[in-house]
Amino acid sequence: MRLGLPWIDERELEEVASVLRSGFLTQGRKVEEFERLVSEFVGSRHAVATSSATTAMHLSLVALGVGPGDEVIVPDFTFPATANVVIQQGAVPVLVDIELDTFTLDVEDCRAKLSERTKAIMVVDAFGCAANLGPIVELASERGVPVVEDAACAIGATYHGRFCGTFGRVGCFSFHPRKVITTGEGGMIVTDDDALAQQLRVLARHGASPISGWERFEVAGFNYRLSDVHGALGVAQMEKLPTILSRRREVAQGLRERLKDVPGVRPPLEPAWGGHSYQSFVVLLDPGLDRDSVIAKLAAAEIETTLGTYALHAQPYFRDRFHYSPGQLSQSHAAFKHSLALPFYPQMSEQDLDCLADHLSRWTR
Repeated sequence: MRLGLPWIDERELEEVASVLRSGFLTQGRKVEEFERLVSEFVGSRHAVATSSATTAMHLSLVALGVGPGDEVIVPDFTFPATANVVIQQGAVPVLVDIELDTFTLDVEDCRAKLSERTKAIMVVDAFGCAANLGPIVELASERGVPVVEDAACAIGATYHGRFCGTFGRVGCFSFHPRKVITTGEGGMIVTDDDALAQQLRVLARHGASPISGWERFEVAGFNYRLSDVHGALGVAQMEKLPTILSRRREVAQGLRERLKDVPGVRPPLEPAWGGHSYQSFVVLLDPGLDRDSVIAKLAAAEIETTLGTYALHAQPYFRDRFHYSPGQLSQSHAAFKHSLALPFYPQMSEQDLDCLADHLSRWTR
């Protein structure tokens, strides 16, 4: 049983084949169509495709003017890319603890760590669960700093009925194969800011502005474009997105029901503000259980699992460079030590869910 499995069928093959037959393989009309579909779905004025969510976040920080000497708030419990893009700008990621119930940013710890050097607040919608975005956006507005929403896992997730990715100055999605929909590799920035969207497009294309059939290079940009092959996959995947989201929620409910009586396992919370997209189904194991031993035992039964994600402050690079001690951010550290990502994808059958719950219960009693 695999950890994740993209929902791919003939539509993706048709779309990709049409691009291959055309001979126009780099960024073009399919990417434009994909951008339009994403912006229409989430309700943003603009969508700018990129080669990954990491490049989307990096491009966003560049466009927002983050640079050497600045600080950026980053939730500690996240994949390192969220903080790496801050470091690549010469800025300092200020790591903030999380709320263990949702794995998302602790607003009060964020408030305590804001400073005169804070240039942005990055907020992560962990595993497809919206962070408590209302208070975060309010706090950012009070301090006059932009929010960069790392919604890599959260296309289709909502906060009080509004789509994730649309709460910050920019929102960044991922289309990696483990995400809700996939383009193989790829990302997207959404924004309502017309000038910022234009700046992002220029930066993503080597700093080039089109003019009279050729290009003028006004800034030192990047090659962060998405190809039309990837864009074609995205177009087909966007057609399926409502169905995929519905099915993921059905599977999540089925798995939650099966795990409710399994000792030592706490299924993910559906927060009061709603709309979990269930990019991953991450449970918390009781501290008395050895999470890594459970992973190994399930692997022996050909069931693929992994940790939720990382407590950055406990990773060697961040620990040593920024002088943290493992456990200093206690909730994030607990999540890092005790979270377990289970196999989860829309194609899972009732038998798959029964099998997974049965094997998990064997190693947590």
